[in-house]
Amino acid sequence: MTNNQIGVAVVGTGFGEKIHIPGFAEHPRTQVVAVYHRDLAKAKTIAEAHGIPTASDSLGDIITMREVQGVSISTPPFLHYEMAKMVLTAGKHLLLEKPTTMNAAEARSLYQIAANKHVTITLDFEFRFVPAWQRFKELLEDNYCGQKRLIKIDWLVSSRADANRPWNWYAQKACGGGALGAVGSHAFDYITWLFAPIRRLCGFLSTAIPDRPDPAAGGVLKPVDADDTCLIMMELADGTPCQLTISSVTYQGRGHWVEVYGDQGTLVLGNDNQKDYIHGFRLQGAPAGQPLREIEIPKRLDFPKTYLDGRLAPFVRVADHWVKSMDGGTNSPPGLREGINSQLLMDLTHKSQQIGGWVDVPDLASFLE
Repeated sequence: MTNNQIGVAVVGTGFGEKIHIPGFAEHPRTQVVAVYHRDLAKAKTIAEAHGIPTASDSLGDIITMREVQGVSISTPPFLHYEMAKMVLTAGKHLLLEKPTTMNAAEARSLYQIAANKHVTITLDFEFRFVPAWQRFKELLEDNYCGQKRLIKIDWLVSSRADANRPWNWYAQKACGGGALGAVGSHAFDYITWLFAPIRRLCGFLSTAIPDRPDPAAGGVLKPVDADDTCLIMMELADGTPCQLTISSVTYQGRGHWVEVYGDQGTLVLGNDNQKDYIHGFRLQGAPAGQPLREIEIPKRLDFPKTYLDGRLAPFVRVADHWVKSMDGGTNSPPGLREGINSQLLMDLTHKSQQIGGWVDVPDLASFLE
């Protein structure tokens, strides 16, 4: 490892092995020096496969390693808080997967620890780093649509439409499972990033598949209480109505689309690729009264390199953002503030479901005090 390289420990070996480990290998400033798994034998197998020098089943041991300056966490959500707390308390920089924690109070606690330890946290809100999304934001800032009249977001996929897909943590609300945490966390972040803060919301969550087979119990059906469909109405701070529809159980769902309708024009960003939620985004626009036409994405926004797995290129950009934040001693977006905002909005969606009505969204700065 060279003097200016950053030693990274990867914690979480599902998405972590698929994306984090190869992503850090692609970045010139990061090197994975340790990998954690609760099963030491599996940790050693992964380390050997990727040429990682240290494998461990002890997070405590990893974060005390001199070679580790930063830690990436991509474990299931119910593990995020305690693991992140250990990492930050040890004074290590953190790259954290979404959803941030199990609730906004936990996320706020991490924010306070990070401030005291002067460490950098980056959230993997990867859509901010995708070229089509970046061009979309530029056009919105250039007032392409004029005064916004309606924002409509559909995220309809079939990833869990098969009722025989196995029961695991994702099926359990207490473990942070469900479509709201998996993709609603992204949507809440980019709504604020692209448009405006959310003033109030009204949510309805449902579970279409009430039980799934548990392979560990011989295929016995176990109850599912995590949501697989979410309908959320929002009023943004500028008064714009916004509608978000999410489902992971829609065969032939249309994919992921964001539509913006204004008094001067319309913008539509979308991807109908069911196998890769990054590959395939295209941007269309139309001045008022004209037909939609494809909008070319400028070369200056292109990824320097693309990969078979569309998630990898934006993750490398996330890693680069993390490295630059460490270099500058900053916590620029998307950091923990953005993670707290997303988590708070998820908490309020659950609250809205419980009371059956609209809930107001507090000012984030006030919430953090």
